[in-house]
Amino acid sequence: MREQWAETIMGLVVLVLAGTFLVYSLSVGSVGRPDASYDLKAKFGDVGALAPGASVSVAGVKVGTVSQISLDPKTYMAVVRLSLAPTVQLPSDSTAKVTSDSLLGGMHVAITPGGAADNLKAGGEIENTQGAVDLFGLIGQVIRPQPPAPAPAPAHPGPGAY
Repeated sequence: MREQWAETIMGLVVLVLAGTFLVYSLSVGSVGRPDASYDLKAKFGDVGALAPGASVSVAGVKVGTVSQISLDPKTYMAVVRLSLAPTVQLPSDSTAKVTSDSLLGGMHVAITPGGAADNLKAGGEIENTQGAVDLFGLIGQVIRPQPPAPAPAPAHPGPGAY
């Protein structure tokens, strides 16, 4: 009988410790608490493997995340919504580029600030963008280069051209 009580108490201690670690990890990771942020959008011709939740960086420092990716049905461009920290104010002529973390790693958005005097407002759009580069396609072109297309035959001028 005594062993059953000891096992029950030990099980309760384990559950309390697990709950304590869960609460601590959620509070440190700030999961569940939306931070104050503002949204911008950018349109890209190709986003590659970019996914919601990917990081947005300026000078290699994470300043936000990708919140949504959708397709514009009129232009067939990828519309990427970025959630940025309110402390980061970007000039209106900034450039956004989809780049890879490593050769086989994930993708993120790198922003290069411009030099304009006015800043992008919440809900604004980064006009200068550069889509993802297909690294495997580039490697394939180096390994198996395509032969140049034959030049078209010159047109013969009519009889009165000379």
